[in-house]
Amino acid sequence: MSGPLRSGTSSWRRAATIVLAAGWTYPGPAAPSLPPPPAEGFRLLLLQRSTRQGFLPGAHVFPGGVLEAADCSADWLPLFAPHHRPPRFGLAPSPALRTAFPELPAAGTDAVGALPDDVAFRICAIRETFEEAGVLLLRPRASLAAAPELARALPPPADLAAWRARVRRDPRHFLHLCAHLDCTPNIWALHDWSAWLTPFWQPGGRRFDTTFFLCCVSEPPPVYPDLAEVADCQWSSPSEATQCFVSEAIWLPPPQFYEIRKLGNFASLSDLYKFCLDHALEGVERWLPITLLTADGRIQLLPGDELYLEDSDLIENFLSTEKKTEEIMKEGKKFHRIVIHSHHVYSIHVTGQSKHKHVYPKNYVVSKSHL
Repeated sequence: MSGPLRSGTSSWRRAATIVLAAGWTYPGPAAPSLPPPPAEGFRLLLLQRSTRQGFLPGAHVFPGGVLEAADCSADWLPLFAPHHRPPRFGLAPSPALRTAFPELPAAGTDAVGALPDDVAFRICAIRETFEEAGVLLLRPRASLAAAPELARALPPPADLAAWRARVRRDPRHFLHLCAHLDCTPNIWALHDWSAWLTPFWQPGGRRFDTTFFLCCVSEPPPVYPDLAEVADCQWSSPSEATQCFVSEAIWLPPPQFYEIRKLGNFASLSDLYKFCLDHALEGVERWLPITLLTADGRIQLLPGDELYLEDSDLIENFLSTEKKTEEIMKEGKKFHRIVIHSHHVYSIHVTGQSKHKHVYPKNYVVSKSHL
């Protein structure tokens, strides 16, 4: 049984986030403090949320946040002109959203000339990255469409703190900052990557419909945590982030852990970038994890798993069993799941392949010594 999300229970908000992957070379005179490059040749920007935050306090996440009306505003049109005009602003044709369940209520805007969702979400993600990390993913307005290339962040304005405070008070000031710098948000550097819906945990909880973008930059930009929403930051390769999580140096929510393990499939930044370009028209898969509570842990079931049910009752509920996790695993054969043994011990089990040429993470199974 499938159906739309119900209103009046969970509080749903639309959001966008950037998985920022930076090329990493050996330290040189310009950046002697950088650590040597990892095996993967790239690192990801992880921000540690303040412990004062109500949602995922203390977690390490990718930069991003909630979509605001200012991100969709027709006021952006003059800034993108004359080189980039609606409806696509130079973006590739809009890819399809590859998921039918669950059906989300329409959340568009009635504003005349408002931006399409895939443009607005990109502006949102870029704005939030500036607010949280002080990183400006902008492009000079005079820049014409060119051959695809790795992005570069602009240096922050001299009065970074003042601009960031203005944007935080009123997101419309991000447009004013871009106009002041004679730049546009570099929406063309953000590639469709994935989309996650917050799984149900408790009635009335905050839940998000989050679009994930991947942005490849040629070198790591300086990062300035805002020390309000974000307490700290680090650059980590997929293998380094996994080790930090397992050693309890950081905590990753399940979607971030899954995405980081997925990025471990790529041997270099150029491989990752080529994958993004080659799959630009494939669209993204939006997933609602369904939680199965076991006698000694919990499992997040993802589409394609044999226990995954497209049942509208599970939008506001979870499954439960008196069996232990190990019993459930022994009984199954077709897996697409994250097994949460404890706060810092996850396993990922995938036995199938994506129907839409996307990449899934390789199986990641923790040793019994960690259980």
